[in-house]
Amino acid sequence: MISKNRIFNIQDPREFEEVALAVFNFQAENNPVYAEFLSHLKFKPEQPKDFSEIPFLPIQFFKTHKIICGNRRSEKIFSSSGTSSMQQSRHFVTDLSFYRESLEHGFRHFYGDFEDYTIFALLPSYLEREGSSLIDMVEFWIEKSGRGGFYLYNHEELFRDLIRNEEEGKKAILIGVSFALLDFVENFQLELKNTIVMETGGMKGRKKEITREELHKILKNGFGVNEIHSEYGMTELLSQAYSKGNSRFQTPRWMKVLIRDAEDPFGFMDEGRTGGINVIDLANLNSCSFIATDDLGKVYDDGSFEVLGRFDHSDVRGCNLMLEVRS
Repeated sequence: MISKNRIFNIQDPREFEEVALAVFNFQAENNPVYAEFLSHLKFKPEQPKDFSEIPFLPIQFFKTHKIICGNRRSEKIFSSSGTSSMQQSRHFVTDLSFYRESLEHGFRHFYGDFEDYTIFALLPSYLEREGSSLIDMVEFWIEKSGRGGFYLYNHEELFRDLIRNEEEGKKAILIGVSFALLDFVENFQLELKNTIVMETGGMKGRKKEITREELHKILKNGFGVNEIHSEYGMTELLSQAYSKGNSRFQTPRWMKVLIRDAEDPFGFMDEGRTGGINVIDLANLNSCSFIATDDLGKVYDDGSFEVLGRFDHSDVRGCNLMLEVRS
């Protein structure tokens, strides 16, 4: 069994390679859905010589199957947002300590100690439903910080608390879904000096979709900050990537992004070229660590990546080819 310590203490590309192949072998043997997927592809567990040769499971499988290793009971089930008529993704988490450690190591890697920050959260659409991994993440942040809280639609209270925190000279993170942050700056203007503003994306049908560049320009003006940070995460992952303002996301050491060819699900694009985002998240030890997402992006030579949008359903040719093999 691969230990948490081994995953979260990866130090270099060689170690990542070793752990990724070990995780693949574990999941190929213990995850029935992934094993069947590999079988349909006629792909044998001993085949991959490096992580780029590992088949990535299309993310839609999280909507149609229970993606889990062995017969262990899940401690928590995270579910994606969507209307009641939509099929939701579900992530069965058998060991919440893996998620907690990923959150803690990831935050400390990018931002330092929790205790240095007050956490303000403006996540109304997520707070109003069950099963959000984002809410679970921010609850953990607040618990570790010891300061902060959620603000549903009470923008005036948030405005007052942000000003008070600034006057006290305390560092803070304001994390919010895009439409809620836009709603806030329509009515309140600030000049924040000690607060990081972080958007999680998503208009959720509340506002007209705009580009990330347009969104960040409005938010920078509204909050009086030089940069807007971004978080890249999803129900199907137990780790997050972060951008500190240049729209390029960085991953923690146990996570990696590759860009697949939109026409060939098993081919990869060179650096700087656009294609589908494939994610390796080794914290997903007890589900599947190798996921082909519906996101469109490009990767750069320093390992950072950019998210450019999502495939139209008709454009996900690679994923559709792979989905044809499912039972």
